[in-house]
Order: sequence, then C-alpha cells, then structure tokens
Amino acid sequence: MNSKILVILTAFCLMVTTQVFAVPTGVSKTVDNLKVAISGETTASAKYAAYAQKALEEGYKNIARLFEAASKAEGIHAANHRATMQQFGQSMGPVSPTFTVKSTIENLQDAINGESYEVATMYPDFLKESSRENANLATISFNYAYQTEQKHKALYQNALAALKAGKQEMLPSKYYVCLNCGNTYDTEAAARCAICLTPKDRFVTIG
Repeated sequence: MNSKILVILTAFCLMVTTQVFAVPTGVSKTVDNLKVAISGETTASAKYAAYAQKALEEGYKNIARLFEAASKAEGIHAANHRATMQQFGQSMGPVSPTFTVKSTIENLQDAINGESYEVATMYPDFLKESSRENANLATISFNYAYQTEQKHKALYQNALAALKAGKQEMLPSKYYVCLNCGNTYDTEAAARCAICLTPKDRFVTIG
C-alpha cells in the first residue's frame, strides 16, 4: 500500500476513534449527571425489589406488586442512562446498592421521599443541564425517568394512604410497565405509552 495512503487512513481512523470515544464537547456535566442517575436508579430498583419482598412477608400483596413494578421501571431507567453514556463514548462500573429494609409503611414513606427528590430537584436540574449542553439523548432519557417518577410518587402516596386506612386490599393488583421508558400503569394500559408512544405489546405485566 502506498505510504501516503496509509498515513491518510491512519489519520482518519484516529479521528473516528476520537469522535466516538471522547465525551462530546460541552457535555461533561451531563455525563456526571448520568452517572449519578445510574447509581440512583440502580439502587432504587434493588431497594424496591427488597421492599416488595417485605410487603409480601407482611401480607400486603398489592403493595408488593407496586414495588415490583417500580423496581422494573427503575431498572429500565438505569439501562437507558447507561445506553446514553455509551453513545457519549463513556462507561461506568457496576453499582453496589446499599439500603435498609424496614416495615412496609416506612418503606413506602422512604419511596415517596426518594421520588419527591427526583421529581422536584434531581431530574429538573439534570434536564436543564442537558438542554443547555444540547445533549439530546440525555434529555430524552432524563425525561422518561422524570415523567415516570411523577407517577410513582402518586402511586406510593395512594398506597401509603390506603395502608394507613386499612384499605390496602382495594389497591390495584396488576401493573403494566413500558419496557422502553418505564412508564407505569395501575389500570389497563393504553394502546401506546403516553410518554414514549411504545405500543402496549411492549409492556410487561406485573401481577
């Protein structure tokens, strides 16, 4: 091969590699936020799975289903955030969740507190930053989680009120989770996800 052509090809490969694996200019804060979100969503997924088991042990089957559905959704959010990181040429090691399982009534309050923070502070801040940095894929991933967490907060609040009133048996016994964005329905799922328009045959049923 002509040495001049070889030099050109080498330079081109280096340019492509740099473009693919380097953090795009100006999105370093968004990458940091993605890491925080991955850690938070991974921990929430594991925690809610443990809370579901506790609810079953205490005889609250319908509340356990809610925790199971939320756990699935949080796992989807973590996966979406990781996929976005990969598009930026970045990676993150495994997360080792730490949390304490208490009574179901305490676990519901903890879940409400966590969702409230994500809805009121964390994701709004992350969305502002990703928009400022024109990190469109991150904005999509953050928005999927943000909209879903608003629903989770309301579902947890309803479950806590029902449990305190001794009406937990009246809570929904089945949930539907969109596998694309994590959107969670506690009634019959819509034909398409209200957040990302994924058809309902791509939902998973819990319960």
